[in-house]
Amino acid sequence: MTSDAPATTDIPPAPLAQRIPTSRTHHGETFADPYEWLRDKDSPEVLAHLEAENAHTDATLAHLEPLRERIFHEIKGRVRETDLSVPVRQGEWWYYGRSIKDKQYGLQCRAPISSPDDWTPPRLRAEDEVPGEQVLLDANVEADGAEFFSLGAFSVTTDGTRMLWGADTRGDERYTVRVRDIATGEALPDVLEGIGAGASFTPDGAFILYSTVDDAWRPDRVWLHRVGEPGRDRDVEIFHEPDEAFWVGAGFTRSDRFLEIVSASNTTTSIDMIRAADVERLYAGEEDVDTVTVFDREDHVEYSVDHAVVDGRDWLYVLHNSGAQDFELVRLPADDETADPEVVIPHRPGIRLEDVDCLRDFAVVEYREGGIPRLGILDYADHAVREIAFDEPLYAAGAAGNPEWAQPTVRLHYGSFTTPGTVYDYDVRSGELTMIKRASVLGGYRPEDYAQERLWVTAADGTRIPVSLVFKREFGELGAPPRPVHLYGYGAYEHSIDPAFSTARLSLLDRGVVFAVAHVRGGGELGRAWYEGGKLGAKRNSFTDFVDVARHLVDAGFTTPETLVAEGGSAGGLLMGAVTNLAPELFAGVLADVPFVDALTTILNPSLPLTVIEWEEWGNPLHDPEAYAYMRSYSPYENVRDDVTYPRILAMTSLNDTRVYYVEPAKWVQRLREAGADALLHCEMVAGHGGVSGRYNAWRERAFQIAWMLDTVGITE
Repeated sequence: MTSDAPATTDIPPAPLAQRIPTSRTHHGETFADPYEWLRDKDSPEVLAHLEAENAHTDATLAHLEPLRERIFHEIKGRVRETDLSVPVRQGEWWYYGRSIKDKQYGLQCRAPISSPDDWTPPRLRAEDEVPGEQVLLDANVEADGAEFFSLGAFSVTTDGTRMLWGADTRGDERYTVRVRDIATGEALPDVLEGIGAGASFTPDGAFILYSTVDDAWRPDRVWLHRVGEPGRDRDVEIFHEPDEAFWVGAGFTRSDRFLEIVSASNTTTSIDMIRAADVERLYAGEEDVDTVTVFDREDHVEYSVDHAVVDGRDWLYVLHNSGAQDFELVRLPADDETADPEVVIPHRPGIRLEDVDCLRDFAVVEYREGGIPRLGILDYADHAVREIAFDEPLYAAGAAGNPEWAQPTVRLHYGSFTTPGTVYDYDVRSGELTMIKRASVLGGYRPEDYAQERLWVTAADGTRIPVSLVFKREFGELGAPPRPVHLYGYGAYEHSIDPAFSTARLSLLDRGVVFAVAHVRGGGELGRAWYEGGKLGAKRNSFTDFVDVARHLVDAGFTTPETLVAEGGSAGGLLMGAVTNLAPELFAGVLADVPFVDALTTILNPSLPLTVIEWEEWGNPLHDPEAYAYMRSYSPYENVRDDVTYPRILAMTSLNDTRVYYVEPAKWVQRLREAGADALLHCEMVAGHGGVSGRYNAWRERAFQIAWMLDTVGITE
């Protein structure tokens, strides 16, 4: 149903989808939606339209091919293509990943530890032979013949004898899990199809724990599969969450002593704890298996649980927000459900406790203060927290890769806008921080050539919005003279955009572009109140914050509207659509990646993936007239304006995305074209929410986007 008007140039005309009358009526309002027919992804007409969009975009941007190719080789040239990750100890093995030049995907490998007391990871070099190395999984072999490949699970039994992996070859986040005997390489009969991400072995290796999703792609059931059984016919469902607002997940504590089954919505949590020793009885269907529900389910109370043994007694350490907006940490004896919680870390307004990981001798606490993620070590004896300090004013640090219950060190990941990703080991007893590896950046990168800053912009309502910036020093200080700015934003789900290094971003910085992040309300940078200030009936704050930041960057002389390009993806794509309607005059271009731009249509339909779960984030417009009117006031597709000149727009999407359907940007682009906008759509025909798979494909995709942004701000070399 695409326009077949003949092209007058080498560029095919922008596809104009047929307008087919469709409408929906809610709360007394009828909305005419002539492009809703594009939702039928099985329709040959829809697929032809998407292919026509791709052809038009490719032809329109063909002049950027030399620049794209140059940027791709810049990205590739900065990366050590054959490399090793830092080994992580689990059981009697060091586990690590390999990347190999010209291979899209990585390899999962392991090498034996030297002794039970060996906690120092071996310093491996990619060019050296690793003694005793075993290649457990070569994703390039598994992906052979598939246009898309993504691992959703990789697990090895505690005794190191068997492994499982889960693969998605469509991008729809439904995985097939297979099992292999490591010593013989023999494939076991277990093939679990159509399951969710995150399958894993039980501590004894006898079972596989996994979840499945319902028709709305909501993880709603937890299962046990006995290893050695073909298929799922004899698998046992151990938990089902019927409430459509809740998703479920399951896993074992690091101590391997408890199975946790988590049922959670965006604002409410309940967790059942079952002793690992009872898993066999659980599989057998015995009804007297003891289950501890940590807190009764209570609306708007969220919590997480970990297990520790202190003075020989099992304790549950519970991080919760009951009467504590930024969370507090308490502990409860696992053998006494009637005991009152003991406060371990009290609630401190403005210091958001985010995570607690319990190990045998200490716990790692992650928290956020002043917009910076921090972490410390919790002493079980006196509940003191010792912060691990870093020197840079802007950075991100967190615990990672600490699977062993008894390890004496903590593995940390660290980075900033100017410091490449770095792995540290922190010796808890001595307080010594040892750098294990820093990501190589080839091509002569020098961190001192770049600067990162944070400024604060006052929004129209008086709120101070943090803005992070990074730029190359040789082009001068900010505002002297104005320079092109790439402004990024997200602002939802309490997700924080923390300082992180990007090799691809150097292709912008080295051409004089300033990269900026507007930490708008709706994110989590400044604690729970910051999140709540940009959701539900306060959602418009996210959009006006971004506009106020953009306007400040222009008014302060940092940039001009002709050299300011904005970017956001998913919920950040909603942000892009909204700010484009609010202040189109501020931007030269807007890059919207898998954008949630037809938000109201999606949130009105409870049969679509994740919709009911999302009502706690956006409101329930299906049943609440006020929520409907509020979303109707900002949903980008429904608020495209005919009285303005829009900036250039590039929308990126994927046909098999189950989180934000391709139809949203497809409809949005059509409506923008009606308003006279220069809007392009690129749809990956075999991919999901995360875009293309494979590192070279991902680099090419990012080069495509960077070239478009550079061209938009007038940098065309």
